[in-house]
Amino acid sequence: MMENVQIEPVKRSRRSLPQELNILLVLVAVALVFEILGWLFQGQSFLMNSRRLTIMILQVSVVGIIAVGVTQVIITGGIDLSSGSVVAMTAMITMSVAQSSEFARAMYPALTDLPVIVPLAVGLGIGLLAGMINGALIAWTGIPPFIATLGMMVTARGIAKWYTKGQPISFPTDSFAAIGSGAAPVFIFLAVAVIFHFALRYTRYGKFTYAIGANPQAARVSGINVQRHLVKVYAIAGLLAGLAGIVTASRAATAQAGMGMMYELDAIAAAVIGGTSLSGGRGRIFGTVIGTLILGLMMSGFTFLRVDAFYQEIVKGIIIVAAVVADTFRQKARSKKA
Repeated sequence: MMENVQIEPVKRSRRSLPQELNILLVLVAVALVFEILGWLFQGQSFLMNSRRLTIMILQVSVVGIIAVGVTQVIITGGIDLSSGSVVAMTAMITMSVAQSSEFARAMYPALTDLPVIVPLAVGLGIGLLAGMINGALIAWTGIPPFIATLGMMVTARGIAKWYTKGQPISFPTDSFAAIGSGAAPVFIFLAVAVIFHFALRYTRYGKFTYAIGANPQAARVSGINVQRHLVKVYAIAGLLAGLAGIVTASRAATAQAGMGMMYELDAIAAAVIGGTSLSGGRGRIFGTVIGTLILGLMMSGFTFLRVDAFYQEIVKGIIIVAAVVADTFRQKARSKKA
C-alpha cells in the first residue's frame, strides 16, 4: 500500500528590497528632511533652489570620480588612503605643463601653450604610476593596504609641497580650463561611473575583483592571478585620482599643494554609505553614486541651515561609523542565513 506523502509548501521568505533601492530611499528621505528644516528655520525651500543643487553636484563630482576607484579597491578587501594626496600631486604637476604663455612667470617657459592632450597625459600618467606603486607594494610585498597607501598619502602630499616649495601654480590655457568648466565635471563623473559599472558587472575584470574580495585563497586556487589583478585595481584607483586632480586644477584654474585634503575619506564614506562592504566582496558603482549624492546633499543641507563647519565634520564622522556598523550587522545576518 502506497503511503500518501504530503509535501509541505515551501515557505517563501520575504524578498527584501535591492540594496541600491534602499540607499535611494535614504537619499530621498535626507532631501525631504532638509526641505522641511529649510521651511522651518530658513523660511525657504532647499530643493527648489536649482543653483544650490547645481553647486552641490559640481562639488561632489570630483569626490565621486575618486569614489568609483576606491569602491573597486574596497571590493577587493583593501583600502586606499592616498587618493586626496594624489589629487594634489597630480594637480600641481599637471598645471605646470598646462600654463599659458601670457603668464610671464610660467614655471616652464619653454613648455607653455602645449596641446591639452599633454597635461592630460601627464596627469593621468602620474595617477596611474602612484596607483601601480600602491598595488605592487600590496601584491608583491604583502604590506597591508592601510600601510602602503598611508605611505603614498604622505609621500604624494610631500611631493606636491616640494614641487614649487609650497607656491601655487596658475594661468592655464583656455583649453585646459575648459575641462573643469560648467557642468563638465558632472559629465566626467557620470561617464566614469557608467564605464566601471559595466566593467564590474559584465566583464572578467569585475568577476575577478569580486572573487578576490570574497575569498582571496579560493580566487587563487581557481586560477586568478591575484597579485596581478590587485595591481590593476589599485592602478585604476590611482588613474581616477589623477583624473580628479586634473578636473580640480582645471575647475579652480590654479593648483595648490593643499588641494584634495580629506578627499580620500569622503570617497571612502561615499562608497560605504553606498553599500560597499569594508570586508570585501560586495559593492556596486550605482550605490557609490547615490552615496556620493547623499554625502553632498548633507553637506549642502548643513551649509543651507548655517550649521557650523565643525559640526558638519562631526556628523560626517558619525555617518561613516553608522554605515560601517550597519554593514557589520548585514554581514552577520548573511552569515546566519548561510
